[in-house]
Amino acid sequence: MRRLTYQFELIQAIRNFFNQEGFLDVLTPPAVQNPGMETHTHPFKLQHARNNSNSDFYLHTSPEFHMKELLSSEEDFNNIFTVAYCFRDEPNTEIHRSQFLMLEWYRKNMRYEKIMEDIEGLVKYTQNHFEDKKILKNKITSFPQITVQELFKEFLDFDILNFLDTKDLKELIQKDFKDVPLPSSECSWDDYYFLLFLNRIENQLINLPYLLIKEFPAPLSALSTLSQTDPRVCERFEVYLAGIELCNCFNELTDVNEQKLRFQTQAQEKKSLYGYELPWPSDFLTSLPNLPESSGIALGVERLLYSLVDIKNPFFK
Repeated sequence: MRRLTYQFELIQAIRNFFNQEGFLDVLTPPAVQNPGMETHTHPFKLQHARNNSNSDFYLHTSPEFHMKELLSSEEDFNNIFTVAYCFRDEPNTEIHRSQFLMLEWYRKNMRYEKIMEDIEGLVKYTQNHFEDKKILKNKITSFPQITVQELFKEFLDFDILNFLDTKDLKELIQKDFKDVPLPSSECSWDDYYFLLFLNRIENQLINLPYLLIKEFPAPLSALSTLSQTDPRVCERFEVYLAGIELCNCFNELTDVNEQKLRFQTQAQEKKSLYGYELPWPSDFLTSLPNLPESSGIALGVERLLYSLVDIKNPFFK
């Protein structure tokens, strides 16, 4: 099975697609002082080989901070993309490994609806490449979209936006979804949400070749903006291919004060749950006021390969 050949061909097709769309292929450093602030994402810390002491650097979990710093710089970066290895201290699974390829791209002065068009175009373009070689697994011909609110109503028969209080959501799970395993300790709203989503919804998406899920509840806003028409939701979307999460997109938050508050919450949660702290992302926050309205997305390259080509294991050790 020509796994490496298919992977390298996919990367070349990705680059060809973005080059024809007028994007600039950029590089970001993998060794950074802050690897990302997500509560449940764990980085690898680098160590000096000669004296066995820790360095001040981590391997990045995503090139996101440096990509946004490029958009915020005085140089004329507009539409940019990168294909880079990322590193997360997590167990290997059938669809994940601790070292993996990430594609990220950003559009300056564009909202995230434009990225929705990009992802559809990218899937079509890469499909055509492998279809011409007669090794395409399944061809995606429709590109449906659904909001998280609609998704929960369809699969679980309740409106998730009426349960944005942590206590209310926990009580709902205890009352109506007794099969969903709840930990004995108290959880954040995000954790209760994902317990429901992963146990009762995600496994039902396997028969859908493509699904774009948008308008996530506001507690899941991360680095995205809140909707001006309905602040209960944020301007974020994810795409699933046959039940596998492919990518995650934000309409980028540029309010530095709001971003500091969100980072502080994430840092407190990480310290409480996992007992460690990361350096404060000072450089990123310094650059953020210079970031114009932008949108960006992170996509798992091996996951895209898995959805396109009939191979059993594209996730190399």
